[in-house]
Amino acid sequence: MKNAIQVCFGLILGLCLAGAAFAADEAAIKANVDGVATGIDGGEDPAGFKAGDYDPYVFVMEADGGVIVHPSLQGKSLNTDKFRPVYDALVKATPGGVWVEYEWQGAQKKSYVRETAGGLIVGSGYTKE
Repeated sequence: MKNAIQVCFGLILGLCLAGAAFAADEAAIKANVDGVATGIDGGEDPAGFKAGDYDPYVFVMEADGGVIVHPSLQGKSLNTDKFRPVYDALVKATPGGVWVEYEWQGAQKKSYVRETAGGLIVGSGYTKE
């Protein structure tokens, strides 16, 4: 019985630690997005931000779907049938920031998106497991 209690305690502790690490990742994502959005609102050139300078990467998109900053979609539009689930989720961005969820290529995604004063959408996220 004592071993069973120790195993259960170990599992609960592991889940709590995993949850805390997960929350820290969301906090880092939010901080990155907020920092980029604040920089753009302060006059920095959106194209001057590099997606790969952040972990996970940060993207910047125009409200019409044009991608300004992204590791592989820069210069493309997400406002197409191919990217519809992604675009529809990302345009829910607010000036205060909001978490959105969507499916992309069979995976569940969660992204924090924030609208800049000029109407750009800044975001970052991760694949949910």
